[in-house]
Amino acid sequence: MKRVFIISMIALLCTATAFSQTKKKVVKKKVNTVKKASAPKLMFTGPKVKITTDSGTIVVRLYDKTPQHRDNFLKLVQEQFYDSLLFHRVIDGFMIQGGDPESKTAPQNGEMLGKGDIGYTIPAEFDTALFHKKGALAAARTNNPEKASSGCQFYIVQGKKYTNDELNMMEMQSGQKLSAAKRKVYTTIGGTPFLDMNYTVFGEVLQGLDVVEKIAKTNKDNNNRPLTDIRMKIEITK
Repeated sequence: MKRVFIISMIALLCTATAFSQTKKKVVKKKVNTVKKASAPKLMFTGPKVKITTDSGTIVVRLYDKTPQHRDNFLKLVQEQFYDSLLFHRVIDGFMIQGGDPESKTAPQNGEMLGKGDIGYTIPAEFDTALFHKKGALAAARTNNPEKASSGCQFYIVQGKKYTNDELNMMEMQSGQKLSAAKRKVYTTIGGTPFLDMNYTVFGEVLQGLDVVEKIAKTNKDNNNRPLTDIRMKIEITK
């Protein structure tokens, strides 16, 4: 059996009473307009889930732009599929991976995990607006030509910051041009740009990036499995 693995911002005062009241109304109207224009807007919508781990809590938003991955993940969460599973593969500067059903009962003896799955895949849902920035939630997969996702295994990007020269080299190798917005994210916040359009990104961390960092830096064995088990529990939250 193949191992499932990974190779996302805005009076003047008058003495005449009537004129003064008119100006006040105008000023008030302008102030209200400014407040409305500066209200924060969410770039992506979708339900939220809370991942409780031995290292802390991570809150993630699932994207409505990837409905098949969203619905499948929510279904598994409602069925408590992920409860007690491990983050079985962690690589500092890259990502943390979990969701292997075999990890629930795997002994802590250095055994390699990652072959377990749920028996079906999810068709790739690629969108250029969804990319592997630090904190991105994405689906793991085998090396299949359709790039279909594992039905259960996922990873959260820790990543690292890249220089413009490094990004230029990646563009040449992949043939994909990075937008100015993505380039800014990858050089200031970080991520894993070489995974874009190869693995489906279907959510992002809203809270708990420090927990992702902590898990990624934990001591591990030669198979990148943490030496101390890091279990998870996932639930839908508001």
